[in-house]
Amino acid sequence: MDTQTLAEAAQQMSMWDLVWNSDFVTKAVMIGLIAASVWSWAIIIEKVGTLRKVKQLSRSFESKFWSGGSLDRLYDSIGNRPADPMSAMFVAAMREWKRTNILKSKTDRGLRGVSLQQRIEKAMTVSMDKELDELDTRMGFLASTGSVAPLVGLFGTVWGIINSFNAIAATQSNSLSAIAPGIAEALFTTAFGLIAAIPAVVAYNKISSDIDRYANRLENFMAEFSSILSREIDDTAIKADMAGE
Repeated sequence: MDTQTLAEAAQQMSMWDLVWNSDFVTKAVMIGLIAASVWSWAIIIEKVGTLRKVKQLSRSFESKFWSGGSLDRLYDSIGNRPADPMSAMFVAAMREWKRTNILKSKTDRGLRGVSLQQRIEKAMTVSMDKELDELDTRMGFLASTGSVAPLVGLFGTVWGIINSFNAIAATQSNSLSAIAPGIAEALFTTAFGLIAAIPAVVAYNKISSDIDRYANRLENFMAEFSSILSREIDDTAIKADMAGE
């Protein structure tokens, strides 16, 4: 094979030519993997930004919560639009607390037999689960991309090898020029599968770990706030018993 022939073969092996000259199945595999990679990166960027914002807002809320100020004033300042999961849990607990106080003020019997502590904890748990579900949205796509993309690339690899054997059968030649395009397409689809899968797997593990740590942080806050409200409930019960005497 002379120099000119080698140069022409090298030109035909360029990335663009491999994509443009491939058959419909190979093109569909490549386009699908590219689309999955682009969407995965969009999810990764969105999740990283959301988690960073949520953590900053939670730190700001915690500093206000533990500053020693009035919880009622903090609740009024947040209103019905909590900006992060932790403040949403706080609002849910305070709303249940205030609702119970209103009901107690309208009846002499109060709410005996019903555990206010359990209702508050249930309200915070429901709020936490709802917020964490929102953070987990579209994480399944990253997991699916990380596990499926290599298999899709492998399918493209098998298809390219089949094309190579077909080219050998059609040309009755096992020269490099006959089998190189199919082999190159096969390797190219494998590369696309790995390009889509590796970032998705790494990002899924990292983001899932961050969400789990943040969930533990929310659980700790729920336990601490529940203890505060428990003491308040006990003090209120003691004062009511003293007043009854």
